[in-house]
Amino acid sequence: MNIPKLHYISQGATPQDHLDNIQNACVSGAELVQLRLKNTPEAVILETAKKAREITGHYQTRLIINDHYKIAKTVKADGVHLGKTDACPKEAKAYLGKFYMVGGTANTLEDCEALIAKKVDYIGLGPFRFTTTKNNLSPILGTQGYIAILDALKTETPIIAIGGITLEDVPEIVKTGVHGIAVSGEITKDFNRITKFNKKLKGPSTNEQVWKAPKNK
Repeated sequence: MNIPKLHYISQGATPQDHLDNIQNACVSGAELVQLRLKNTPEAVILETAKKAREITGHYQTRLIINDHYKIAKTVKADGVHLGKTDACPKEAKAYLGKFYMVGGTANTLEDCEALIAKKVDYIGLGPFRFTTTKNNLSPILGTQGYIAILDALKTETPIIAIGGITLEDVPEIVKTGVHGIAVSGEITKDFNRITKFNKKLKGPSTNEQVWKAPKNK
């Protein structure tokens, strides 16, 4: 499954703000957006997800729904991202079928190993640094944390770095061997940064082949 290198995580004070920001991200060339509505009634999330699917469908942008895998299937999104306290990825995969992406959140090597065992399509690993978008933040990883975890994992499952990432951080993060990055605040402030992030992610440093364990036959 082809997982884009840049994930935009929606932000906003209201569901409409999230939709406006998703629209801006699509216009600016986002390949994948995640609708992330927290502390919101499920009915509101469903209605917002339907509208988000209309927007992303128009631009052929992939849409991931945070937490709610049944809503993801109802609106024909492209997948779901599950937090550590959400449903089990296996349960979501069984419900959604093979054409949907299922991603999971990890903060440690052990989290990553558990998600790989459950056959997720990608792992959002963080936080890279302090971020205000998450309550109860886990210990900060920094580039050394990513290097250590990736070295221990030697996995082909795409690892997406997340947590307070700025444009300036991208070259160093890419060198760790992660597949890509997820960004929220830095893009919401200026959607023109999507093009800049994409350039840095596809720059020369990403062409260096990172060692990968051979697949089991």
